[in-house]
Amino acid sequence: MKEITRDEKTQLIKYIVSDYIASNIAWFIMNLARFHALGKHSFSSLYDYLTNSHLVLGQIFIPIMWIVIFFYSGYYNNTIMKSRIVELKSTIVSTLYGTLIIFFTVMVNDIPIHYLSYYKLLAILYVCEFLMVYFPRSIITAKQNAKIHNRQIGFSTLVLGNGYYASETVKELDNMPMSMGYIIKGYIRMEGCQNYINEKLILGDENDIAQIIKKYRIQKIIIAPDTLSNENISCYLNLIYKYNIPIYLKADSNYILTHSVKMSTIYASPIIEINKDNMPEGQKNVKYTVDILLASLALIILSPLLAFLAIKVKMDSSGPILYRQERLGKNGKPFTIYKFRTMYIDSEKNGPALASDKDNRITSFGRIMRKYRLDELPQFWNILKGDMSLVGPRPERSFYAEQIIKKAPYYHQIYTVKPGITSWGMVKYGYANNIDQMVERLQYDIIYLDNRNLVLDIKILIYTVKTIVTGRGI
Repeated sequence: MKEITRDEKTQLIKYIVSDYIASNIAWFIMNLARFHALGKHSFSSLYDYLTNSHLVLGQIFIPIMWIVIFFYSGYYNNTIMKSRIVELKSTIVSTLYGTLIIFFTVMVNDIPIHYLSYYKLLAILYVCEFLMVYFPRSIITAKQNAKIHNRQIGFSTLVLGNGYYASETVKELDNMPMSMGYIIKGYIRMEGCQNYINEKLILGDENDIAQIIKKYRIQKIIIAPDTLSNENISCYLNLIYKYNIPIYLKADSNYILTHSVKMSTIYASPIIEINKDNMPEGQKNVKYTVDILLASLALIILSPLLAFLAIKVKMDSSGPILYRQERLGKNGKPFTIYKFRTMYIDSEKNGPALASDKDNRITSFGRIMRKYRLDELPQFWNILKGDMSLVGPRPERSFYAEQIIKKAPYYHQIYTVKPGITSWGMVKYGYANNIDQMVERLQYDIIYLDNRNLVLDIKILIYTVKTIVTGRGI
């Protein structure tokens, strides 16, 4: 079986080119219908109508509008192993929204012979666009999926575990009549597992995972421990979340009954992806765009305030204006976070220490900034850099993250998304003064991850603004 490379650009280009050509043909058919609906009094001939400069530009730019619409539907996010049902649903919904957008922005000023022509044109636009777009898409997807199901191509896969459960999991995958594309490269020997795997297939132990992923170009990881407990699974996840690779688990009946299990295909055994971001793909694209737009606007509009705060920080105490600190972001990747300095210099000369309400390390103006969260404003720059989002779990230093993981092994889940300037945990709980409080606050962030969507993000932003304005902090 040939490996599917990590680069999905070829498949993405196929979809985009297909959608552009299909949308171009659909719009041309739409223009023919518009010509007859408008009546011959508007143009002397069909040729004059079709060669009109507005229509010529429309044939170029309307398909581009459709590509943008499909992008924000999330269709282009995952191009390999698409679900046919999800593809159909996505095309139906995005075509409906796109039809309404284009009709009311481009065609609403048309003056047809009869008002009923509006409804006919709306129906023609939707049907033409859907049919022209969906059928080429379905062919591209069907060909790709058929290669996977027929074991012609697949994903380089690593199995964590070398016991009976790991052996049986791979046997079940191999015996499936339709392959799900797992090409098992080998196994990782895990502590406490009685070996059921041929020694030649064991690639190393947990200390060798990084080298093995690089050497064998691993694209998927299956966790198959002999003991399937939440704590056990969390320990496995803490080893591998940082590699930004889809992680799968062969779920037993107990796990399925106690967790929200979502299957993407009717052909699969109960193997589930457990580090997948729950936010719908389209909403992810909208969220990213909103993050960039609002962060850019905030830095421009608030620039006088930022300048004022910078001057006040400099006048209040000696030291740099900005405080730079390493935090852990998505996939546990370190990044530098920016804040206005609220403490005296050398406040942590004896090591990291969480701030308290009456902390004498905080400057007089720093106390005001912390109360209204003004010290966080430079983090809009972190958003533009791609390190953070407006809403997401607050990032922690590795010093504290390591301590949190010891008490709450599921902490790794926050690394599936970008950290945020504000979070559900900060809104509902506020500042944490010790590790136990940080673990308590984490519960809210885990709930956020399980229910992540744009509506919840908007609610969190509204509560954040409200608490800032009232001066209660977050």
